Amino acid sequence: MARVHNEIEVKVPVTTVYNQWTQFEEFPKFMEGVKSVTQTDDRHLHWEASVGGHDKAWDAEIREQVPDSHIIWNSLDGEENAGVVTFFPVEGGQSTLVKLEMSYQPEGFLESLGDALGFMSRRVEGDLDRFKEFIEERQRESGAYRATLENPAAPGGFTRGEPAQPASALRRD
Repeated sequence: MARVHNEIEVKVPVTTVYNQWTQFEEFPKFMEGVKSVTQTDDRHLHWEASVGGHDKAWDAEIREQVPDSHIIWNSLDGEENAGVVTFFPVEGGQSTLVKLEMSYQPEGFLESLGDALGFMSRRVEGDLDRFKEFIEERQRESGAYRATLENPAAPGGFTRGEPAQPASALRRD
């Protein structure tokens, strides 16, 4: 499993930044290669993207979401990935530090080579730069989702998209 992490400071208050990030269907406006994101309910997203020159689709689940704090997700099928995006107020609340950590499984030789050469890391960095530009130009969100979604299967939450405790300790519902 490969990992990428990056962060960026956005000169907009945390609530505005978080609210915009929850507008998943607008991700194609600033995320390279993302063709569409369809939110099917509070927790589920369908992604279509170009990865390594190949069209791919997958479904993802929001495992945990806390307003102005973090969103944790993982794929359910297709392109294997998981991660967390966290939001921290800085500069007396006038700016926000956005930290993105993601793990993913490169498929095949070309994706593995691209990962080794840092293509995914640069892609994520570019996506965050474009997000920063997008929200700083607007200075307001295009929508908001403020519900808290807790992860019932893993008390204590997740770190880097992975359970904070061994899988054997997780409660089965």
